[in-house]
Amino acid sequence: MNFLKIKNFFLDLFFPKFCLNCQREGSYLCLDCQGLLEIQKENFCPVCQKRALNFKTCRNCQRKTNLNGFFFALNYENPLIKKLIHKFKYDPFIKDLAEILADLIISHLTLVEFKFPENSIFLPIPLTKRRLKWRGFNQAEEIGKYLSSYYQIPIFNDVLVRKKFNLPQAELSGKERIENVKNAFSCQNQEKIWRKKVFLIDDLSTTGATLEEAAKILKENGAREIFGLVVAKG
Repeated sequence: MNFLKIKNFFLDLFFPKFCLNCQREGSYLCLDCQGLLEIQKENFCPVCQKRALNFKTCRNCQRKTNLNGFFFALNYENPLIKKLIHKFKYDPFIKDLAEILADLIISHLTLVEFKFPENSIFLPIPLTKRRLKWRGFNQAEEIGKYLSSYYQIPIFNDVLVRKKFNLPQAELSGKERIENVKNAFSCQNQEKIWRKKVFLIDDLSTTGATLEEAAKILKENGAREIFGLVVAKG
C-alpha cells in the first residue's frame, strides 16, 4: 500500500464522506444520485442553447464567437449540480469534488464521442489574486488536473493571467458580466499556445463572456483553435 492509499484510508476512517444529496456514506456523490444528473448527449450553442454543429457562426442565432467549440456536461438548472458546484466553490470548500466534476465532463465527452486532436492543451480560467487567496485554490485548475491525468494532455496555469480585479460573475447581470471581464486577461509564455488547440476549462459558464474574452486574447497570441470545456451551462 503506497503513501497516498494509506493517507486516503485514514482520511476515510476518521473523516468519512457522505453523499451531498442523500447522505449515504462513502462518497460525496453516490452511484444512485449520479443517476439524477442528466449528462448532455449533444453539443449546444452557448448563446441560444440550440443544437450547434458550426460554432464559429451558429446557424440558429447567427452569433459569431471566438470559440471553435463548446462543451458542457450538464444544465445548471439541475438542483444537484448546483449544490455540487456551490459546495466546491464556497466555504467550507470541498476541494475533493474536483474529481467528481471532472468525471462528469469525461462522461459528456464520451457520450458525444469526442476525441481530442493532436497539439491539444488545457488552460484553466485563472482567478484574481484576491479570489485565489480567499478560496485557497483555483477550482478550474483542480478540475483540469484530473482531466489532464485522464487524457494525458498537458495543462498550463502560467499562460492566461487575470490582470485586473473584477467582481464574481454570479453577482452580475448579463450585460454587466460582459463589461466585467472586458480586457480582464493577458497572455504570457506565448510559445506554449502557439498553433495549439486550446481547451479552456471552467466549472460554470452562464453568458459565456469569460470564455469569449479569454479566447480572444489567446487567438491574438497565436492559438490555433479555442474550445470551451465546462461542467455546467447556466
